[in-house]
Amino acid sequence: MADGSFNIKEAEDMQVVVLMGGLGTRLKEYTKDCPKPLVEVEGRPFFDHSLRLLMHHGFKKFLFLIGYRAQMIEEYYGNGSSLGISITYCYDGKELLGTGGAVRRAYDLLEDDFLLMYGDSFMDIDYEETLYRYFEGKSRGMRALMTVLKNGNRFDKSNVIMDGTEIKLYDKMNMTPEMDYIDYGVCVYEKKLFEDEYIKDIIDIPKDSDGGMADIKFDIALIQNKLSIDKQIAAHIVTKRFYEIGSPASLNEFREYVRHRFNEKHPAVFLDRDGVLNEIVFNDDIEQMDSPQKLSEFKPFPEAADAIRKIKEKGYYVFLATNQPGAAKGKSKLKTLYDINTKFCEQLSEQGIDIDGVFMCPHYPKMSEKTTEKFLIKTCDCRKPKPGLLLKPKDIYNIDYENSYMIGDSFTDIVAGQTAGVKTIFIGELKCDACKKLCDIEPDHIVHNVSEAAGILP
Repeated sequence: MADGSFNIKEAEDMQVVVLMGGLGTRLKEYTKDCPKPLVEVEGRPFFDHSLRLLMHHGFKKFLFLIGYRAQMIEEYYGNGSSLGISITYCYDGKELLGTGGAVRRAYDLLEDDFLLMYGDSFMDIDYEETLYRYFEGKSRGMRALMTVLKNGNRFDKSNVIMDGTEIKLYDKMNMTPEMDYIDYGVCVYEKKLFEDEYIKDIIDIPKDSDGGMADIKFDIALIQNKLSIDKQIAAHIVTKRFYEIGSPASLNEFREYVRHRFNEKHPAVFLDRDGVLNEIVFNDDIEQMDSPQKLSEFKPFPEAADAIRKIKEKGYYVFLATNQPGAAKGKSKLKTLYDINTKFCEQLSEQGIDIDGVFMCPHYPKMSEKTTEKFLIKTCDCRKPKPGLLLKPKDIYNIDYENSYMIGDSFTDIVAGQTAGVKTIFIGELKCDACKKLCDIEPDHIVHNVSEAAGILP
């Protein structure tokens, strides 16, 4: 749009297409009588754990592309009504068609924009950010989005060259030393990319006897490669590793992860970001101290990484819980606010420290004359001092809230923490203005910095 705004589909309105047709040959001990998505993991079928995440993010419309032992999948999930969602199915047919062919076969069932993922991978990402980046990319002429992870050949061969936050090249057939990122496994596409007109330059397209689309076996990587060459695929850089069950070893690894995350209870530490983990900066436009609104302004405190490491070593989950209304107020773009969080998480990951989740409230109740991303203007349940950010992971982590903590430098952090039922640690001198705002709400501890906070945690 001319004013810089654009429309975004909410998760509940977005179709999720799941590739479920694989044979699982490396898992034949488990898949000889069962399709991979239904392989048992800690008492539940594997895909139940992924579906739990997707439903948490608000997705309600699913299309399952099924092949091997397809009837078992359809019998287990049905039409989804028992879960409060809708599920439709498309069968591969007599021959498995590959990832691209399976999507193309389902063409008549696809919506104009759809999210595509694999049914044998567990991908815990911020899907709200994925949708934002896709539709923001469309406003710049992009036609698809790929989630990518800085990989360094850890989990498989890296196949993506990044140019900052944009994809320079994706090619899984001709990998080079420059490739440091990997296709994570979640993509978003325009339906039109699977029409003859687009893919005719990639593969030969025979017609069936009625002159319609014929089934063709091909890998969707061919479309992804062309999109990257044509600079028409946006990126969502993610920082949490994926889990897949392609082999007995990876299946056992995921079982251990599920046991720790879903079956065992652990306390969490919720960390405010600005003033706790990084410097606040002087904003010339408003002539006062403010959160970083540019990547170049983000400067973590020297003690932040070690403090987070110590907290995790004590057995806590670590979540960021941060209000970031800069885009809603027209001081920056939401894309930049996401980029700042990504940069911080990547920096920590390089030091062997993984944040369990980043929960950011980008909303603000009042519109500024500078606001362009108007969908951010709302009264929400996630803006502190409301407790929404702290309660958000409640259904996807087994959190011991009674022994959890909120660490922040504002009265809003303390109020949010106490409302959520966790203990609170205030960073600062608790000056008179903060005392007045807190009234009779007292933090459990007062410390000078996050390193001291980490030290007093039991």
